[in-house]
Amino acid sequence: MDADVLARAVELIAAREPFAMVSVVWRRAPSSGHVGSKAIIRSDGSVEGWLGGACAQPTVVREAQAAMRDGKPRLLFLGRPDELDRRSADGMVTVAMACESEGALEIFVEPMIPRPQIVIVGRSLAVFTLAKLARALDWDVAVIDDGGTATDHPYPELVRTSLDLSGLGIGSASAVIVATQGHYDDLALEAAFATDAGYIGLVAAEKRASATLSLMGARGFGDEQLGRVVAPAGLDLGAVDNAEIAVAILADLVARRTAGQLIPGVESPARRDAIDPICGMTVMIDNAKYHLEVDGLDYYFCAPGCLAAFRADR
Repeated sequence: MDADVLARAVELIAAREPFAMVSVVWRRAPSSGHVGSKAIIRSDGSVEGWLGGACAQPTVVREAQAAMRDGKPRLLFLGRPDELDRRSADGMVTVAMACESEGALEIFVEPMIPRPQIVIVGRSLAVFTLAKLARALDWDVAVIDDGGTATDHPYPELVRTSLDLSGLGIGSASAVIVATQGHYDDLALEAAFATDAGYIGLVAAEKRASATLSLMGARGFGDEQLGRVVAPAGLDLGAVDNAEIAVAILADLVARRTAGQLIPGVESPARRDAIDPICGMTVMIDNAKYHLEVDGLDYYFCAPGCLAAFRADR
């Protein structure tokens, strides 16, 4: 099962989809989770793999989604209420798990967020330099060289010779740089508009950039799409040579990331949660099997024992 989980993780990374890898790092019997058990939690809350019983999963999903949003790993402790203070002092996120069991779990939650991505369309010294610099920063890099072949490119492993941008996982953390030197800027921009790229840059002098955008407007692209284009691309460093244009572009992208742009958007769907009034565990209302209405108020329980205890206290 864990081999399947790891293989799935590789697929999601290649697709640039954010997820959290969660692993059981310690257990106390009779918890149903086992040390080394792994699961993938996607941004929609779906779980692939096995962690443990029904009491643990809603809380782990909630914390995994939070980790994807803030990009920070965390160590969770799920155990008896009387153990929480000591574990919390160790820096763990603690959650009471009092569902008919003396078991406990420690679970490591590691968010897997896509790296920044740059997709460069064209062939020039600026393109080659930009690819080299972005690789040095450990960004994901793809080069679209529609006018050449991969074999004669300085970075053949990065090259696609088709202008089709699908399959690259382009999203809000991606920058598409159009640098065809006027050969097919319009076609490259049209392909970029079809993506969710967080940045679309056009490498061109102001006069050519203005003419290109006017052409795109005449073809029916509205202000919303045209407004996505940064032209000329990059910081204004004055008169720079072809290779230094790459520095100006990458500096602009880094500055935007520092300002909170070009960050993967991790949106968790709205979830209706409730707190089990007996054990304090999180219960996902839409999946809750144990529910009781008392005096017009709804109560949700993680297990039949909590429901029975609640009824006994009434």
